[in-house]
Amino acid sequence: MKISIAIGGERFSATILDSAAGRDLVAQLPLTVAMTDHGSVEKTGPLPSPLSLDGQPDGADPDVGDVGYYAPGNDLVLYYGDQSYYPGIVIIGHLDGDAAGRIADMEGAVTANVDVQAG
Repeated sequence: MKISIAIGGERFSATILDSAAGRDLVAQLPLTVAMTDHGSVEKTGPLPSPLSLDGQPDGADPDVGDVGYYAPGNDLVLYYGDQSYYPGIVIIGHLDGDAAGRIADMEGAVTANVDVQAG
């Protein structure tokens, strides 16, 4: 499943995994997510409803460019730096192309408009 993410004048795409959590995210779209920066490695923002954790491990070690869900905070997460294993992280997809590097250049809080990618 492909989604589009717009932050300011920048547009990105991401591929969402066919998992219970991924399907739940896509079902909530379109969304506007107010995201804050954490540790210069990730942008996080709250989702309106929790995503299913069916079939997911207790935590994950996300790679640069992963799209994640932080279950304890009910947050969508865009990883642009190196985050180590942490309980409650669920990998739900991956940013396409150079999106992680472009997000890394955005300082501070951002507003992300997330929707199903047309086409």
